[in-house]
Amino acid sequence: MNETIRDLLAKCGALPVTMDQIADDADLYAAGLSSFASVQLMLGIEEAFDIEFPDNLLNRKSFASIVAIEKTVCMILNSRKVVR
Repeated sequence: MNETIRDLLAKCGALPVTMDQIADDADLYAAGLSSFASVQLMLGIEEAFDIEFPDNLLNRKSFASIVAIEKTVCMILNSRKVVR
């Protein structure tokens, strides 16, 4: 999951640094992630993991770091298993 998120960040994030310069817990917004890029990232994540972000998780906190994104995706995947 980490590698997929990093690949999507490299593709959609428009960050001014390379992904090998970003720690898993680094603040992505401080690293240059814009609101527009976070939407593009969200769309890429939804497609890659076959999920849909619920409205309550569409916030800055969910995309603050790679760790935060991983936790958010896991939460969505786990809630989907419970619903089915």
